[in-house]
Amino acid sequence: MPTEILMPALSPTMEEGTLAKWHVKEGDKVSSGDILAEIETDKATMEFEAVDEGVMGKIMIAEGTEGVKVNDVIAVLLEDGESADDIEAPAQARDAAPAKENTPAPAHTPAPAPAPAPAPGPQAATPAAPTPTKDTTRVFASPLARRIAADKGLDLANVTGSGPHGRIVKADVESAKAGATPAAAAAPKADAPKAAAMASGPSTEAVIKMYDGRPFEEVKLDGMRKTIAARLTEAKQSVPHFYLRRDINLDALMALRGQINAQLDGRGVKLSVNDFIIKACALALQQVPEANAVWAGDRTLKFSKSDVAVAVAIEGGLFTPVLRDAEMKSLSALSSEMKDLASRARDRKLAPQEYQGGSFAISNLGMFGVDNFDAIINPPHAAILAVGAGVKKPIVGKDGALAVATIMSVTLSVDHRVIDGALGAILLQAIKDNLENPLTMLA
Repeated sequence: MPTEILMPALSPTMEEGTLAKWHVKEGDKVSSGDILAEIETDKATMEFEAVDEGVMGKIMIAEGTEGVKVNDVIAVLLEDGESADDIEAPAQARDAAPAKENTPAPAHTPAPAPAPAPAPGPQAATPAAPTPTKDTTRVFASPLARRIAADKGLDLANVTGSGPHGRIVKADVESAKAGATPAAAAAPKADAPKAAAMASGPSTEAVIKMYDGRPFEEVKLDGMRKTIAARLTEAKQSVPHFYLRRDINLDALMALRGQINAQLDGRGVKLSVNDFIIKACALALQQVPEANAVWAGDRTLKFSKSDVAVAVAIEGGLFTPVLRDAEMKSLSALSSEMKDLASRARDRKLAPQEYQGGSFAISNLGMFGVDNFDAIINPPHAAILAVGAGVKKPIVGKDGALAVATIMSVTLSVDHRVIDGALGAILLQAIKDNLENPLTMLA
């Protein structure tokens, strides 16, 4: 029986992707574990492995095709003795076929206008309620599942699918009983909050019309840019941000960094200020454990380890790779790991588990000369530290005398649902103390 190969969901949020490259061609022998293709998501390009063996019978999606939906059929694998004649039309092709008997109308088709109410008077009668009709919603099932269902006399509408996105597979129809009815769907809670409509601003047409007569170039958004726009718009609208600002004296840190780098020069290790910031934040989350948490809808999740995400700018967007157990790692280990993650992020070679998760994030624009800024929280994180440049400034010393010091301005953006003002202030103070007393981070 031909096996449909479906577009995989390579991350929990993936809805579509680009089939960047095929590593096999029609007629090739395929074994389990072979690399079939490279799939480009909004974040990375990942290799897609075969889970079955057979012969590549037909490639349904050409290289370079964008916007391929998760669970669309991208190829068909044949078993020994099968030929291309055994291949059925893929599910998406069947779904796009002209409507036949018992095919439901498209979702956007308007309902027929109701019959006019009878004129009032003694002859008027209440019309009988219409007889409920069977739900004819399209059923997702593999060709083999459809054949077995037909042999057993099963109505696939009454079978619950266990495959990706509820797709009915062989095991579902083999275990189902003829005429079985599905369990009633759970009714939504009456008090469930409705999703708020996201404000999108003026329409595309309205904006283009606004600049009629002015030269411009339309730039198509790729998957990453679309995802960034959607997620950060949602975050700014739905997360109750508040902001805490502090100035941090970097003189002691710069002196210690110089000493350590001189000693590590032979090993090819060079610590950056950002490495110290990562360590300081990781330790602060241990010192203020109530702030080491994320928002989870109707509760918070509190963590015992410090998993710190760091924003990395790449062409067309950014990644936030996560350094896990950062409080346990040495500065040199953090430095090496961060360099590796940043390099692979720029090549879009990170696996989803390397840029998902974490409870806290760092965004450092100081290297670009930015003095200070406010960062947007990346849900479900509870906070993000925006780091500005270290700048020589006049200060009043402890003895009251004027002096010059390297001062770095930081802003902590905080989710008020997870961290209250006082707790946020304590967390920021811990970060400041760690950076201004860097030797304590080595203890």
